[in-house]
Amino acid sequence: MGATYDLSGRFAIVTGGAGGLGRGIARALLDAGARVELWDADAAALAEASALLGEGVGIRTVDVTDAVAVDHAADAAFSAGGGVDILVNNAGVLGEVKPVWETSPENFQRVLQVNLFGAYLVTRAIVGRMRQQAPRPSRVTPHPLRGHVVNIASIQGKEGMAKASAYSASKAGLMALTKSVAKETAQDGIVVTAITPAAAETAMAREISAERRADILGRIPMGRFVEIEEVARIVLWLSSDECSFSTGGIFDLSGGRATY
Repeated sequence: MGATYDLSGRFAIVTGGAGGLGRGIARALLDAGARVELWDADAAALAEASALLGEGVGIRTVDVTDAVAVDHAADAAFSAGGGVDILVNNAGVLGEVKPVWETSPENFQRVLQVNLFGAYLVTRAIVGRMRQQAPRPSRVTPHPLRGHVVNIASIQGKEGMAKASAYSASKAGLMALTKSVAKETAQDGIVVTAITPAAAETAMAREISAERRADILGRIPMGRFVEIEEVARIVLWLSSDECSFSTGGIFDLSGGRATY
């Protein structure tokens, strides 16, 4: 995928960076000239992702549900990168595929902890520090910018989905978090957005049964899952100076599934 946007000199953090979607987003950012640090709880998968992506990638083993670990990682990242320009909150887990009365409270809580509370902790740590860094002149707008935050939500957060109450609730919460933080940072030169993809061909999608996969596919008018590169391309725009007035925006990649 060729670089469309110039992100040279920018430093980006991608959580859940060891997974397929995280690696795809990181590749797009790298191709646009950014330096990228991948955060993930899986050290072995991080090392593999780093080897695949090559030069320009740093890795940091971080449990995004651990407030102390996240704060320490944020301090280290800002020190290593000389500031953070881009944060992509991508870490997420699917959870049980069951009706709510059959779900485990521990599993429901785990999904919310990773998908929502983890995004909150990372946003709190990174945006709190991002606000203190000097604004940089934009290449395309007269308004200086301090950074961009892109949250990876899901179309399920908009419409809910049977047998996915925890995942749907966590992603709905992530969209609300996006809008709240966007309002809080609107005058700081920080643009905060979220995307709501339909299912992508990732390891998470491979966790579901063939029946569940067919059900999800049948809800997408285009009749296919979104490609990782398609997700990465919109993240690239949302991370660039070209996205300067869309703060609080929620962007669909649903293949026609979204109805609002």
